[in-house]
Amino acid sequence: MTSTTATRAPAGIARRSGNPRSRAASIGLWLVMLAQLMLVLDATVVNVALPHIATDLHFDRAELSWVLNGYAVAFGGLLLLGGRIGDVFGRRRTFLLGVAAFTLFSLLGGLATSPLLLVIARALQGLGAAFAAPSVLALITTSARDDGARNRALALFSAIASMGGALGLILGGLLTDTTSWRWTLFINVPIGVVVLIAVPRLVAETPRRPGRFDILGAVTATGGAVAIVWALIQAGDVGWSSPRTIGGLVVGAALIAVLAVTERRVAHPLLRPQLLRSPSRVAALAAMAATYGGMLAMFFLMVQYLEDDLHLTPMVTGLAFLPMPLSIFAMSRIVPRLLERVGAVRLVIFGTALRVVAFLPLTQLNANTPFALVVLALLGTGISAGLTFMPLTTLALRNVQPEHAGSASGLFQTMQQLGGAIGLAIVASTYAAFAIPGDFLIGGRAGFWSATVLSALALAAVVGLVFKPRTVAESAISASSPEA
Repeated sequence: MTSTTATRAPAGIARRSGNPRSRAASIGLWLVMLAQLMLVLDATVVNVALPHIATDLHFDRAELSWVLNGYAVAFGGLLLLGGRIGDVFGRRRTFLLGVAAFTLFSLLGGLATSPLLLVIARALQGLGAAFAAPSVLALITTSARDDGARNRALALFSAIASMGGALGLILGGLLTDTTSWRWTLFINVPIGVVVLIAVPRLVAETPRRPGRFDILGAVTATGGAVAIVWALIQAGDVGWSSPRTIGGLVVGAALIAVLAVTERRVAHPLLRPQLLRSPSRVAALAAMAATYGGMLAMFFLMVQYLEDDLHLTPMVTGLAFLPMPLSIFAMSRIVPRLLERVGAVRLVIFGTALRVVAFLPLTQLNANTPFALVVLALLGTGISAGLTFMPLTTLALRNVQPEHAGSASGLFQTMQQLGGAIGLAIVASTYAAFAIPGDFLIGGRAGFWSATVLSALALAAVVGLVFKPRTVAESAISASSPEA
């Protein structure tokens, strides 16, 4: 894979270099990674602050979930468009445009005075994130010197993606307890400003690729996601058989069907059908959606258990998640070597199985559950995330041509974000359906069972690769290949 010297350097971030241009490019990519961490953090940073937001802005229960899902749906629904824009106009340019929008609407969200203004700001934050995030992963995959450099860079990216959610909970708790929930949004502003000033000086632009934009694809993808998530969120209050629930699901499915038909016919599709012809890629996409959905749902439920049932402060609640990022970071140091030795599919199978085991004790929570068991479950979840995120990324981006790297990375992150939004909506609705006012545990156990099922679905998606005919999945399951 060829590239200029300026763009090759970032992928070697694990290496030291005396070349000033190479060092500057490496610093630039670290800043790009910092921006990616900021985007990932915002999926959960307000989670711990939700009770305070509800009190301050007078949210009702149904509206409150949109503080999380407004961001996730806009982020996930527009990622494919963001990836395509990066391919056509240049990835650095698109990245900076996204970071600028994200920073601006972080400021406006922190200043919000009503539920509607906050949800709109969160959705527009998601729009900025959708433009910025695909370019980060595309810059990594197209600038690698070799497979080893590519795996090291992907390990760092995957560590950020997998531990960012837990770090968001910790940071959100600290900011909410020591300042105000508004600082969970204001904190993005100085980071965004630094990135906007420094990255143009340190990171080279990528070549532009000719093409047009599939606006219909963007509208149907985003509209379908919004309709499905809205229906699932409403189900907990109005019932699964309600016309509102069924109607929302039908509209969402219809829009996704329109997307599938149009993407086969347009000259420059938002979602390239050939990207879905690889069994290993499809399995990785499905596993990532279910994995992230289960993890975000677990965060949502665990925060309520720690704050409402154990009466911990937001700061202590956030710190309770510390085993997760620590274990994810530790695993990120060894997973590249494990990938070369045992292969991606085997790592993902072991990691997802471990997550199912870690979630099972949470389905039995009661008033006498030792806190140590909760910490152990969080530790197991962190280890499993560290084992699975990088191999899933590798499987999803394997054999993608450079000109389609933005679209492929956009597709991967789309499945991650929409999987998170849909999984959270399913689990939140299950929790609400079984909840008893003043008693978290009954609804909480039902919610944790739903999160466990999502994790089991992720395991099933990857186990299915093992039983594919050898002619189809040989490269995906071969332990001798780092891509496997």
